[in-house]
Amino acid sequence: MNKTIIVSNRLPLQITLNNNNLTINPSVGGLATGMKSVHEGGESLWIGWSGLKEEDLDDELSEKVDSAIAKENCAAVSLTGSDLDNFYYGFSNNTLWPLFHYFMEYTTFEGKHWESYKEVNRKFADTVLQHTNDGDTIWVHDYQLLLLPELIKKERPNTSIGFFLHIPFPSYEVFRTLPWREALLNGMLGADLLGFHTYDYERHFLSSVRRILRLDINFNEISHQGRTLRVDSFPMGIDYHKFCNAAIAHNKQSPEQKSDLQKRLDAHLQSAPDAKMILSIDRLDYTKGIPNRLRAFEYFLDKYPEFKEKVRFILLAVPSRSNVPQYQLLKKETDELVGRINGKFATVNWTPIWYFYRSMPFENLIDLYTSCEVALITPIRDGMNLVAKEYVATRVNNDGILVLSEMAGAAKEMNEALLINPNNFEQIADTLKRALEMPEEEQVERNSFLQQRLERYSVEKWAKEFMKALQATKQLHNVIVSKKITPEIEKRLYDSYKNARKRLILLDYDGTLVNFTNKPKDAKPDPALYRLLDSLKNQENTDLVIISGRDKETFTEWFGDKGYTLIVEHGVWLKSGNKAWYALEKLKKDWMKNLKPVIETFVDRTPGTFIEEKNFSLAWHFRKADPELAQNRATELKTVLTSLISNHELSVLEGNKVIEIKSSNVNKGRAASRLLAEKDYDFIFAIGDDWTDEYMFKELPEEAYTVKVGLKKTSARYYVESTENVRELLKGFLNEAGD
Repeated sequence: MNKTIIVSNRLPLQITLNNNNLTINPSVGGLATGMKSVHEGGESLWIGWSGLKEEDLDDELSEKVDSAIAKENCAAVSLTGSDLDNFYYGFSNNTLWPLFHYFMEYTTFEGKHWESYKEVNRKFADTVLQHTNDGDTIWVHDYQLLLLPELIKKERPNTSIGFFLHIPFPSYEVFRTLPWREALLNGMLGADLLGFHTYDYERHFLSSVRRILRLDINFNEISHQGRTLRVDSFPMGIDYHKFCNAAIAHNKQSPEQKSDLQKRLDAHLQSAPDAKMILSIDRLDYTKGIPNRLRAFEYFLDKYPEFKEKVRFILLAVPSRSNVPQYQLLKKETDELVGRINGKFATVNWTPIWYFYRSMPFENLIDLYTSCEVALITPIRDGMNLVAKEYVATRVNNDGILVLSEMAGAAKEMNEALLINPNNFEQIADTLKRALEMPEEEQVERNSFLQQRLERYSVEKWAKEFMKALQATKQLHNVIVSKKITPEIEKRLYDSYKNARKRLILLDYDGTLVNFTNKPKDAKPDPALYRLLDSLKNQENTDLVIISGRDKETFTEWFGDKGYTLIVEHGVWLKSGNKAWYALEKLKKDWMKNLKPVIETFVDRTPGTFIEEKNFSLAWHFRKADPELAQNRATELKTVLTSLISNHELSVLEGNKVIEIKSSNVNKGRAASRLLAEKDYDFIFAIGDDWTDEYMFKELPEEAYTVKVGLKKTSARYYVESTENVRELLKGFLNEAGD
């Protein structure tokens, strides 16, 4: 039976070891809660680091830990202290974390850290592979494991792999600064489904894939290494009912049941008729914008002094990475700001800021959520921010107001909150005043919408939606009507070739026999290709034809003395053996002088593009241009050309990173039909990579072996993944002939 395997940097367990006594408790984080429905039953496994370093465990203890973890349906990846220093604190938290949050000034690029990151991802892959079989479903989580999907897919291609990034994905301009950007993108593309919190992060990722790896993207689908994978956004929710029910129970407490913290909060609220509290809860991380928040609160008190002695700001900063210098400086700055602001505004009866530098138990969080009329959540950049959602979930009377940074992922789905720019102190001060003075009717209206949405799209729904989408990716290959050439299909192909009386081999050139280059002239045949083509041509009863969109001058230079049959410009010219070129079509070319200036304007406006002028067609190449700009220009050019040629016998043909204008009467299908009419072939093989070859596939008889290069929608019966596969396939004909 197929398994579901969850992989994250840490296991959802808190493991402590005292004098060989092992204690294991489940974690209570958002991810652990969300994955509970996925990680239940006997056919699931969670893989991650246990939290114990390899050096701290001897063989006996290691076995004891593994056995205890296995009872929780988990398996541990063994990490050393060096791994933690270089992989976790180094590359993950000093390179990826700051860069993905746009803090480039804190980003370091250390080769040693990168090597450790690769090694640890390999360790995770080895552990996953030990527990994985074909058909299993694997869900990989977060930025520490960006290389893992590809490592698994290479070894287990028949597994379904999902990947979810819990932090922002930065814009292309930021991501491109990474020295190892290609490797990280390729690592992620090993997944069948890539999930992000918001459409913005999804869009940034697709932009980087298009611009850095130059891959074809169709809406949110990417063609990569013979697969089609999907990218989508899944905003993570919370366990809504957990927080809502806790708040209901909290509000029913008797005075004797209240915590000491709650009693202090109540005392402030009772100190004045209009006393109110503003809540801020965050990890002490530079991405959270805590110093800015404090300065904005100071500005608020200066601008609106009527709130002095009435409003108290409660700041709960949870310690994080306290051994890292940047975080130590952040702690120092926060301490100094709190001290200065309190010293500036405090009175005998009132301290403006209550500052807690520690974590608090769940019960005290509920105390704070339910007591504070305003929550001020202002990260500089945040993947989601679940605190904002937790606050709203606890407002069971629908009062209270959330002031939220528009830089948090949660802002995309919480429009009813008061959204602010975390760098705009003026706006924050005015918004705080508006929140503190907002009529209760408006508060109720806003929170009603927010709570309905949060209840409907809970963290459990998030996990189910992702898993449902991951299962749906199995159907992606069904839109490709061709089949991948397998050893069994190869055998049938070679048997047919061997037993045939008269054979026809039709070969496209660019993207089929050779890889694409930025300039058409750079794709000259290499010696190995010449040897392969010569050998095929010399086969008895075999007609070898190269059929291409190339111009006849280039093919004369490359193949003129080879004796191959050549068809160029999609079927305009034919050269058979050592004979002269012969025009298959009689075409006009007076239209070219009118359309060329139009295309030249697009060359001028689109750096990296150029015009290729052939005998009877014009081609606009945009392979070297910025992919996003080129795609927009290509759409614009097609629209312009279509309107200009509507009364002429011309057509606009879209190839691989090229748009070509030519006669409507010319295509590879017509040229192939002429060849079929001349001889009685009982074996026909045709291979090509783009839309110009589709005409050829459609014109050939059903029994012909038609092959597409790349995993794309096609009329061909079969497909191979790359030009390397094409050459290997053609070499097979020679092996059969030699039997």
